[in-house]
Amino acid sequence: MRPATAADPAELDAFLAAHPDVETFDIFYTNLSGVGRGKRLRRHEMVGAYRDGRFLPGSVLVVDITGLDVEETGLVWEDGDADRVAWPVPGTLSLAPWQGPQAAQLMLAMHELDGTPCVLDPRQILRGVLDRFAADGLTPVVACELEFYVVDALRTEAGGIQLPKGPDGLRPTQPQVYGLDDHDIESRFLADLWAACDAMGVPAGAAISEYAPGQHEVTLAHKADALAACDDAIRFKRAAKGCAAALGRTATFMAKPFADQSGSGFHIHVSVDDAQGCNIFASDAAEGTDALRHAIGGAAGALAGSMAVLAPNANSYRRFRRNSYAPVRAGWGLNNRTVPLRIPIGPPPSRHFEHRVAGADANPYLAVAAVLAGVHDGLTRKVDPGPAVSGDGYATEGELLPTDWASALARLEMSAVLKAYWGERVVAMFACVKRIELERFNAVVLPLDYDWVLRSA
Repeated sequence: MRPATAADPAELDAFLAAHPDVETFDIFYTNLSGVGRGKRLRRHEMVGAYRDGRFLPGSVLVVDITGLDVEETGLVWEDGDADRVAWPVPGTLSLAPWQGPQAAQLMLAMHELDGTPCVLDPRQILRGVLDRFAADGLTPVVACELEFYVVDALRTEAGGIQLPKGPDGLRPTQPQVYGLDDHDIESRFLADLWAACDAMGVPAGAAISEYAPGQHEVTLAHKADALAACDDAIRFKRAAKGCAAALGRTATFMAKPFADQSGSGFHIHVSVDDAQGCNIFASDAAEGTDALRHAIGGAAGALAGSMAVLAPNANSYRRFRRNSYAPVRAGWGLNNRTVPLRIPIGPPPSRHFEHRVAGADANPYLAVAAVLAGVHDGLTRKVDPGPAVSGDGYATEGELLPTDWASALARLEMSAVLKAYWGERVVAMFACVKRIELERFNAVVLPLDYDWVLRSA
């Protein structure tokens, strides 16, 4: 059955008429691990994808980050590895310029065969949280801010990564924060990336050189449609990787690609509009309204239980260190980047808070769904966040966040907020996939094992 949320086939007709040379279409959806998976179709196959949807195995929603089945989810053998049907997401059909002039792409949303949304589709998980706001006449306004590195596509002899050489033949070594040299080195990449974003309708803005050589941030505009904001983040990451690869580079959103350099965060900016489109956080006071305090209180209360979502991989936890701009203790503050929940300075109508915990490797839909679940809970129960942190948030006595993978998963499984807003099955499935990933990761013998133990044990 065709769902009401599926894109109208007229969208495809208009696109094909406007782009007669396009021959291939990548159709994809994002699974729990945040990886886009799908198929590459030829032009003539797209009519059927819009008319009838596209059948894809439901088990792909719960494969691990490497693409291996997670049999423990029950969606492989017990389920017969059954198909679900994926339907086009409106407004996401676009060119894919990094693949050449004949390429396009389309995002999908997974549904059951009767047309109901699949509860394990990350877009549906976020949609369920947004429905809670809508029932109260509220609309979250969200912006996704992603940091990433551009590195050489060629690995080192030892298997590591390195920055690309500049025009002088040297690799950058200094963290010229907000400098322009990194942009000069990657000017072609940035130009291609902006052009790709324009072609996709992704509102990409200023580029910033972040706190490490080779590290960048490109701002994405805020939207009063959190699903669309996350669609933008997904498509931006795909475009960044594609544009970099075309130039012999790799754009990586790993949380901590270099041990001695800054990690890459995914900062989520949140405000909430009422039914008249007015920001309920807006105030002449820098700390905003009571509603903003309550939202922060809820977000703070959900934080520890959401860590496994905000930091979903083994590498994610290497980012959390003192004085690293990756918060390790709960807390909130005004104009303070050492705390996880920051109220930036700005004009009253723009009053909002920035959630600074997630790594750039987090699934945007799930990270935003976790943050907004806390916000709605805080608004509903009028949660008091306590006093703001003044000064160094790393030196406070606030609650230590779970900054190792196993502890974060244990807290996730106890999270009353995520169970209430996502559903117990969704939380259990995500935890299952990540626990199996943890087991598989820990089973690998790394070169570091030999360096530390081979001769010493």
